[in-house]
Amino acid sequence: MTFETLGLSPALLRALAENNYTTPTPIQEQAIPLALAGHDLLGGAQTGTGKTAAFALPLLQRLSKLTPPNGPRKPRALILTPTRELAVQVADSLRTYGKHLRLNTTTIYGGAGMGPQMDNLRRGVDILVATPGRLIDHLERGTAKLDEIEVLVLDEADRMLDMGFLPAIKRILNRVPKERQTLLFSATFEDQIKSLALEFMRNPQQVQVTARNTIAETIVHRAHPVDGSRKRDLLIEILSKRHTDQVLIFGKTKHGCNRLAEQLETAGLKAVAIHGNKSQAQRQKALNLFKAGKARVLVATDVAARGLDIPNLPLVINHDLPMVAEDYIHRIGRTGRAGAQGEALSLVSPEEGGLLRQIQRMLKVDLVMDVIEGFAPSKPIRLDTPIPKNGGQQRQGGQRPPSRAPSKPAHRAHGKPGDRGAGAHAHAGPKQHRTGGQGAYAGAYAGSRRGSRA
Repeated sequence: MTFETLGLSPALLRALAENNYTTPTPIQEQAIPLALAGHDLLGGAQTGTGKTAAFALPLLQRLSKLTPPNGPRKPRALILTPTRELAVQVADSLRTYGKHLRLNTTTIYGGAGMGPQMDNLRRGVDILVATPGRLIDHLERGTAKLDEIEVLVLDEADRMLDMGFLPAIKRILNRVPKERQTLLFSATFEDQIKSLALEFMRNPQQVQVTARNTIAETIVHRAHPVDGSRKRDLLIEILSKRHTDQVLIFGKTKHGCNRLAEQLETAGLKAVAIHGNKSQAQRQKALNLFKAGKARVLVATDVAARGLDIPNLPLVINHDLPMVAEDYIHRIGRTGRAGAQGEALSLVSPEEGGLLRQIQRMLKVDLVMDVIEGFAPSKPIRLDTPIPKNGGQQRQGGQRPPSRAPSKPAHRAHGKPGDRGAGAHAHAGPKQHRTGGQGAYAGAYAGSRRGSRA
């Protein structure tokens, strides 16, 4: 199948051809015709499979049928994203696909000044890409109007729910017309998403191109058992043997990420850190250094797990296991994109055995347990190790649910803009998953307790 057979307009086909996009991915094959026909849509696909184009192309085609007037105008399409990284990435994709259309796309997100965003809204917008908290700020100030919205898109909906944005989403839904098309896309497709969809979608068609909570088969997974106190030493040992690879490392806390980046610098490894406490300018600078190859290591909290696309990233390391099993998928989804080979390593301490267990239960595979010589843990990794209610940490997402008080909008962070035009156009479909046997350092597989979403 080609994009021509999907019924897209010549202007869109021209833009796709200019960017060497010729073959739609499975999610695009199934979702685009349904969206073009006007159906509400639930779309589930793993990260890196082209979800953005699956909703962007039909949205652009629908809006382009009516030539927008010059001057001020209200947005006719609204796309909600959990982070500003993803907001900027989606907006860049819309501009790429719609380069031959007279449609204006604007982003609004926290961590940036309200003034320029208000100016953009006043000048006239066709497509508005926004994070929930900052959009509510504009709604409360009267600088954003949603009464002419024809298409509503919720991108990475599961992440928005995880981050506590359900009340904000419902407030926004009350501001958009009831007669609209709604498209909901998500990397994972939990039952809670379906329940939410029943509340505000009309007979939605469902597209699920992979099993729920699956990962790209081009990624090789390994876990290295090690005492928590020796994780840093093992990390440096691994990086010293792979001196040519760039690597994205996920940590548990903002302070811990800063400290780890400093320790890696002391060890002679050029490293930068991004997390929710850093300003937009600081985070953009760090990401630019990493993308330009001037920093070999990027240390991040889960704020980078969504919307951050780094082409050809060969390696992701979990310095700390995520408290929520689904976040493992989003973390390692930064590698092995668009059919490329990738590797995911996890440093697992004895205290994290329960976290490892919930990841394996979700994936329905056992991660390969590979003990590095000289770093064997002082006791075995037991999968029945209790999981602390909050793991001694606050949930990391770079955001918090937006406050109803409009007095302090600047303190509501929404993630950092990702690289302009970065990999939002991945077109590789899912493949089969590689698994490995479980080694001697995995303990009893007892019980079925899940970790808390603290």
